[in-house]
Amino acid sequence: MSDSNPSFFARIFLAWVAYFKTLFDGDFAAGVVRLRAGQPALPPPREEKPREEPRREAPKKKKKPKPAPVIKEAGPDAALQLLALLQREGRFIDFLEEDVSGFSDEEIGAAARVVHEGAKKAIDEHFSIEPIHEAEEGDTVKVKKGFDAKAIRLTGNVVGEAPFEGELTHRGWRCAEVTLPKMSEGHDPTILAPAEVELS
Repeated sequence: MSDSNPSFFARIFLAWVAYFKTLFDGDFAAGVVRLRAGQPALPPPREEKPREEPRREAPKKKKKPKPAPVIKEAGPDAALQLLALLQREGRFIDFLEEDVSGFSDEEIGAAARVVHEGAKKAIDEHFSIEPIHEAEEGDTVKVKKGFDAKAIRLTGNVVGEAPFEGELTHRGWRCAEVTLPKMSEGHDPTILAPAEVELS
């Protein structure tokens, strides 16, 4: 028996195998069809298409982290200057440092009136202060979307997002202008009020 001319029994076995192979294998059946048509049993080799290089996605721009808030350290000079003005005009520090536990309410009230008048004079002379909200306290007001959270503080049952509606409990204050007196060179701002010595 040679490979090109199988024996009778080999052909029976081959026909048996080819029968079931043709039934259950589509590629094999296609080869049989090609053979019957006088073509090679194997299909012609497929031309391989050049592989397309995967598209490189543009690198995603990394979101720049938000810069940390800069903490400014306030110098003490302006605060000391304000304390000195309140002391000069309204005896503010004298009032705070006084032990008032032995005074009656009437005496404390009289002293507070003097401090109030003098402190108001100092503030009015050197600071231009205006209310943040124009409505009157107790009025119902609307807080629009995008409101300045530094200028308006929400209290109570704060749920959801603006706009909100509520009662104005405090108008708030904003300083529009500051005109503190200039300090001369050599001035010591820590001296809020000089000690006074009356000579006889």
